[in-house]
Amino acid sequence: MRALRNPFGSLPPEVAVLTAVAFSVALGFGIVAPAIPLFAKAFGVSNFAAGAVISVFALVRFASAPVAGRLVNRLGERVVLASGIGIVGVSSLLAGLSGSYAQLILLRGIGGFGSALFTVSSFALLMRVAAPGQRGRSAGTYQTGFLLGAIAGPAFGGPLTALSLRAPFFVYAATLLVAGAVAMVFLARTALREHEVAAGTADVAPTTLGTAIRSSAYRAAVANNFAVGWAIFGVRSSLIPLFVVEGLRLGPSWTGAGLVLSAVVQALVLIPAGRLVDSRGRRPFLQAGAAFSMTAGVAMALAGSAPLFMVGMALYGTGSALLGVSSAAVVGDVIGGRGSTPVAAFQMASDAGAFLGPLVAGLLADTASFEVAFLATAAVSGLAFATTLVMPETSHPKQTSGPEQPA
Repeated sequence: MRALRNPFGSLPPEVAVLTAVAFSVALGFGIVAPAIPLFAKAFGVSNFAAGAVISVFALVRFASAPVAGRLVNRLGERVVLASGIGIVGVSSLLAGLSGSYAQLILLRGIGGFGSALFTVSSFALLMRVAAPGQRGRSAGTYQTGFLLGAIAGPAFGGPLTALSLRAPFFVYAATLLVAGAVAMVFLARTALREHEVAAGTADVAPTTLGTAIRSSAYRAAVANNFAVGWAIFGVRSSLIPLFVVEGLRLGPSWTGAGLVLSAVVQALVLIPAGRLVDSRGRRPFLQAGAAFSMTAGVAMALAGSAPLFMVGMALYGTGSALLGVSSAAVVGDVIGGRGSTPVAAFQMASDAGAFLGPLVAGLLADTASFEVAFLATAAVSGLAFATTLVMPETSHPKQTSGPEQPA
């Protein structure tokens, strides 16, 4: 029997460490997610107020991303990463001890700040240690860690929430403690320096946002990350459950089946997509990912039965995987492996899409129809696809040793 291929291969050891950290963080978040609105409701607040506990985390994370980028430039990725994990961990522990709704929402907001620190610093570090020919695989492996944690977390979180609404917050804090310890112990500064030299980023000055934004490739990556946030993190999570029950007249179990299928397809595609992005180039797979996402939106608009719904969910998973690795690799190429502020802006685009997508799609579903909501989502992916038509290929040897020239 042929041995399974090592997903890390020749990648720097830091990629494996960051993937383990990402898995621990996502696992913990998946465990606590089902408990958050229920715990808020236990304080006697409205459904809107319960939803605000979730929204405040996302809004603070979005607003804090530029600050996180500047802190990474000043203090370094490892310090900011560990600090971010620590802030989320401590705030989650205290949130589990909250005695009022005001305390809970304040602590969740603090957690959003810590999440911004972690997200920006971990991605910046990933791009810093990965050589140009490894950025797609590095991003794919890292994102697979997140995805597997996100899949496994709710499986533990649901039963744990049934036992205690406070316990998931403590377990989340524990998984973050593990993640923080792994980061501090294994991300040694000497090893970072060695891989910087190998990747050609040791003496590269950080790329500014102003320089990055002049690159058509960077703009395409940001636009497509916004579309990912809108369609994948936003609409897929918020509108699909309503569409299944109210639009397709199916049972709620079909929602779970569709989301699981989408996640499984995404997990299966991520690592092979990373290899292809490194060997064949970023541009074709950025275009393919946008095309898959656009097609998924159209399929959902046309879906009148369970089979076509499942096809649409599989297309969403494929598109998400291709866009995730290709856009990340493009950003790494443009910044030449160094530049936390452009990384923060790239992350903000996804957060903005995840925030606006459910609101706009929900409004369209209320005032028009589910079909219109999904077609609008497909249009967003279509506009992002258009930006890839004018971008250059960034993985060309002339462009992998430093920032891409503005275009």
